Amino acid sequence: MRLDTTVYCLYHCSSKKGGWLNTQNTSAGTQPDLQLEIAHLLLIDVVGYSKLLVNEEIEFLQELNQIVRSTECFRAAETTGKLIRVPTGDGMALLFFHNPEEPVRCALETSRALKDHPHIQVRMGIHSGPVNRVTDVNDKTNFAGSGMNVAQRVLDCGDAGHILLSGHVAEDLAEYRHWQPCLHDLGECEVKHGLRLHVVNLYKDGLGNPQVPEKLKRRRWKQAPGLSTLHWPRIALTVALLLSAVALVISSLIFFNRAPPTTTTRASAAGALAAIAEKSIAVLPFENLSNEKENAYFADGVQDEILTGLSRVADLKVISRTSVMLYKAGPKRNLREVATDLGVAHVLEGTVQRVGGRVRVNAQLIDARTDSQLWAERYDRDVADVFGIESELAGKIVAQLQAKISPSEEAAIEQKPTADLTAYDLYVRAKTLIATAVYSTPLQEGLFEAVRMLNQAIERDPAFALAYYQLAHAHDLIYFAGLDHTPARLAMADAAIQALARLLPNSGEAHLALAKHLYWGYHDYEGARKELSLAQKSLPNDPWAFVLAGYIDRRQGRWAESTKNLERAVELDPQNPRVLQQIAGSYDLLRRYADEARPLDRAIALTPKEGKAVLRADRAEVELNWHADTRLLLSTIETILVEDSREAKNIAALWLRGSLCKRDFDSARRALAALPVAGCYQQTVPFPRTWCEGVVAQTRGDKAAAHAAFTSMRAEAVKLVAEQPDYPEGLCVLGVADAALGNKDDAIREGRRAVELLPVTKDSIVGALLVQNLALIYAWTGEKDLALQQLSVAARIPGHLSYGELRLHPYWDPLRGDPRFDKIVASLAPK
Repeated sequence: MRLDTTVYCLYHCSSKKGGWLNTQNTSAGTQPDLQLEIAHLLLIDVVGYSKLLVNEEIEFLQELNQIVRSTECFRAAETTGKLIRVPTGDGMALLFFHNPEEPVRCALETSRALKDHPHIQVRMGIHSGPVNRVTDVNDKTNFAGSGMNVAQRVLDCGDAGHILLSGHVAEDLAEYRHWQPCLHDLGECEVKHGLRLHVVNLYKDGLGNPQVPEKLKRRRWKQAPGLSTLHWPRIALTVALLLSAVALVISSLIFFNRAPPTTTTRASAAGALAAIAEKSIAVLPFENLSNEKENAYFADGVQDEILTGLSRVADLKVISRTSVMLYKAGPKRNLREVATDLGVAHVLEGTVQRVGGRVRVNAQLIDARTDSQLWAERYDRDVADVFGIESELAGKIVAQLQAKISPSEEAAIEQKPTADLTAYDLYVRAKTLIATAVYSTPLQEGLFEAVRMLNQAIERDPAFALAYYQLAHAHDLIYFAGLDHTPARLAMADAAIQALARLLPNSGEAHLALAKHLYWGYHDYEGARKELSLAQKSLPNDPWAFVLAGYIDRRQGRWAESTKNLERAVELDPQNPRVLQQIAGSYDLLRRYADEARPLDRAIALTPKEGKAVLRADRAEVELNWHADTRLLLSTIETILVEDSREAKNIAALWLRGSLCKRDFDSARRALAALPVAGCYQQTVPFPRTWCEGVVAQTRGDKAAAHAAFTSMRAEAVKLVAEQPDYPEGLCVLGVADAALGNKDDAIREGRRAVELLPVTKDSIVGALLVQNLALIYAWTGEKDLALQQLSVAARIPGHLSYGELRLHPYWDPLRGDPRFDKIVASLAPK
């Protein structure tokens, strides 16, 4: 049965009123063949439903049903009797009958509630259209019709988190000012049966999914005008929708022709290209066309110098080298997808060919939003003029993007780094080694080789300022990573910084190098902060300036500033897994677990296979901290061990924590066997392996084994404190050991002294851990009132204390059953 064309036009023109419409003339004495109602439909399904176990399917749907039923829109519509609920196997269809805002508001409320249930991934589709009641095989009323079918097609376009609207619903919402900023046009897409469907993405305030759906990336055929200026003639929209409806109804009167839900989601660092800043660019790796493959570093140097020049312009957003290096030149590089991942509107790509003493450089600037070339340049010059080519290219890009540039920024772009191309080649190689070493393991080989190359470059050109900058960076990393934690290493870094300051006084590089040195070498936070504020003025696009500022702010308890700086670093270096880990770590300390999960997911997608295990375990631990649920952590660890048993030592501490929270002593025994001798550090608090052994034995009820382990632990701690009497972390470990052994007075004195030496006001991360461990000392020595007092403090400030730990970990067994403890636990429970 087909929809009558006249009826469809009437439906569209009166869609805000609702009511009954007939498919044929209903003059006196004539009965309609089929009665249609105008419904405003919200379809929801669980992504990845078919991959769940049967009991998981039931649990997920029950939980989802409860979440949806709890929304205000659902309850209001149900109260007035204007809501129909239809189960769909892996989700539900909700039919509202008042206005098209109802399903949209319900979708947003549901999306907000699901933030506290990240294990349930759903997508939603919304459409307003005609439906008719039919009787199913169980003699129950069900619904079919083109309204259902269009809603289903809209839903099928989405990935996890998406709230997609049909163009018709979006046009109705666009009539209201408060909805306009939330509507993001995705254009028209070819869907099932060759139909073309106009789809709009809805997201706001962290609700919804801002990424372009995978299906639309693959099938998209036409970009429609933006909704902010979209005021189509009603008759044009009517005709467009009519064509879709007529074709769709061929297969109508079936309840739900469900397509398999897609579970594919991209780890993307940016939203849709339409929302990206105009003056933004990524300089992608240039392709080396030289016959001599050793010239690959020469091509990297051309790209790097252009990127470095542009990054000095404050009016531009320029993506970091670390992130763009993932996109090596090649025939399969999709510039639109690259730009979306990196969060830029423009990309520069090119080729470099070096033959003897000549160099040929081709470059083109692409507007990624339209896949159109803005300009292209070709240079064929003497190789000695390569830096002139780079500065010219950077200048033309600045002009093309209409970016404001100061005289000092222009002078910095035109400044040649060195006249010695061999020295420059060594510098580029060393810079690549440092970037690789920082974000992979082992560190040692790459960093020491980089130092050797940079020293060679400086021997060839003692005035090569940027080589000194990288040399200081490498020395400080070697020191901070513990590869050579000696005063001599700090002195090498200091010498390089002094040389840099002589060659480029008051430069951004000189200030940034000194900031790193003060932070990593001496923990001089205030000194480093002053240098960073100066560095950011000259290096507005260098992520290190913002990463270090975020670290310092975090240590000093400036949480809003820290988060802002780290988020800025992610914008400039969106494909850097270590930066993503850092912002995730901040969210963890702030107990913003939904926010923590997203950058961890992205970091996992970007990390090579050999580095994924710890990240995967960290991601699974979120559920333990957030919802006191050990299942995901322990199942993830078992999966990792099956894939590669060598990873056991890297994830042993998390494995042990999850096992203890579950009281699974067989699993805890296996985790202990894999635990390194260094034990299970809490940040910089060096709890040895004997502490872990003692906790497991004590929880298991083996008092003799526990006493032996804690005695050994205390001996280690005594030695540590003897060497450094005012070492707060060492005193904390000694205090916990004495508490475990029943040495009450000593334990309390040592724990209090640790907190006095390093209060939260001096170090908000380690200081909070010391407060938490003082609470543990009080709990284990029978001072329940003092324990609850300290625990209450730890629960109110950012830190590692979580709902999952308090609810499950045997550490806190002495306090269980006390209503005051229950109140503290409840204060951290997911809201």
